[in-house]
Amino acid sequence: MPKVTTWQLSAGSALIGLVLAAGLIVASGPWDSGQRTAERDWAAARAGTGGTDHGQPPRATGPAPAPSAPAVLAALGSDATPTGKGLARALGPLMDDPALGTDHTGVVIDAATGKRLYAVKAERPMTPASTVKLATMVAGLSALGPDHRIATTVLASPDGKQLTLRGGGDPTLDRARLDALADDTVRVLHDRGVTSVRIGYDTSLYSGPVQHPIGPNDNIAPVTALMMNEGRLDRSAHGPAPRSGDPAGDVARAFALLLAHRSVSTAHAPAPGRPPAHAKPVARTYSAPLSGLVERALTNSDNDIAEAIARQTALATGRPASFDGAGRAVKAQLSKLGLPLDAARFADGSGLDRQDKVSASLLGMLLLRAGDPHHRELRPVLTGLPVAGFSGTLEQRYTGGSGATGLLRAKTGTLTGVNTLAGTVVDARGRLLVLAFMASGTTSPGAAESALDRLGTAVASCGCSG
Repeated sequence: MPKVTTWQLSAGSALIGLVLAAGLIVASGPWDSGQRTAERDWAAARAGTGGTDHGQPPRATGPAPAPSAPAVLAALGSDATPTGKGLARALGPLMDDPALGTDHTGVVIDAATGKRLYAVKAERPMTPASTVKLATMVAGLSALGPDHRIATTVLASPDGKQLTLRGGGDPTLDRARLDALADDTVRVLHDRGVTSVRIGYDTSLYSGPVQHPIGPNDNIAPVTALMMNEGRLDRSAHGPAPRSGDPAGDVARAFALLLAHRSVSTAHAPAPGRPPAHAKPVARTYSAPLSGLVERALTNSDNDIAEAIARQTALATGRPASFDGAGRAVKAQLSKLGLPLDAARFADGSGLDRQDKVSASLLGMLLLRAGDPHHRELRPVLTGLPVAGFSGTLEQRYTGGSGATGLLRAKTGTLTGVNTLAGTVVDARGRLLVLAFMASGTTSPGAAESALDRLGTAVASCGCSG
């Protein structure tokens, strides 16, 4: 019987543990208070506290954050510090693949030491596509904290006859929460003896253009402070879908119908406008904690949530909640974290804008910072990454016996002619590595993705010891 070495046992343990963790993630549902459900249960069992969100309203002091956990980016299994020689031999030929287009860059970093093991034009600014969401999420969590929730509020005039539905920027408002908002509102109105109202809706929290620069598109709704189900016109929860041209008006009209079903009539159609003088809140509903929104945005590459988090970052830092203000806020927040921002540009929060520019080095440093034990508020950036072969935008990739299945967690990025990948992976010695690869001028999305996947698999399979 062949002898099993220590490093093989370490790598095997890492593989089994991560595959089991990935399986639990898929089986038990994606998000709950900003921690993967399996990870949350583990942390709760050790800490004696829970981070579960069961839909209860937050306490007056704000919702409790999920329990803290140890550093995520810690070495697994092996004390052998990797070097770049093996990586260079493994990745060099793969980086020459014509499928990676006319320009491509990459970096691999040892997560335990922060040592750069491999780099090709890693400082060059490139169009990141959806990997820019890593920057958006790090900035949002840093500025707001993981327990921040976005409110949608109903305000009433002193006589109760004028209601205003005020959007706080929550694209995940759904029918169940709108129902609950109507129940709470009607309860107050009935106590005041009001049975007929006028309804307005206020989207003034956001400024600047409502339409994303790419124009009307199935990948994103108009960016407004009030919407329901991301303005989707079908029953989908993620991915491309037909979108409403007037998400705010749709919510207000749905709210009016809910009131009518509860014996509160509206003589006129809802109209946009700010609340009247001396209006006060009578009902409110909250989004999931920001930690959960971040995980959802990263797993499914959700553009609407990403734009919302960028604007929440702008509001938290005193800037206009517009594309421009959000971009400046994200960059300023990342600068506070000491990240390399030379030539970086954030034209939007989702990565749909080709004017976004970041480097592979910045993507790698964002992931390292998210694993820093001094910045545990950033942990959802790591727990939200899709798992190769198991979840989100990587569910259908790294299948068919890939050496990275279950070991790689990464954010993907795709635009016409642009393909990117950035995340973490456990190598053959059980070390956790950070990787980022960016390609532009690609002509076949499928071929480019396969080329990136081969790079990810090579990092996972390489011992990196010589």
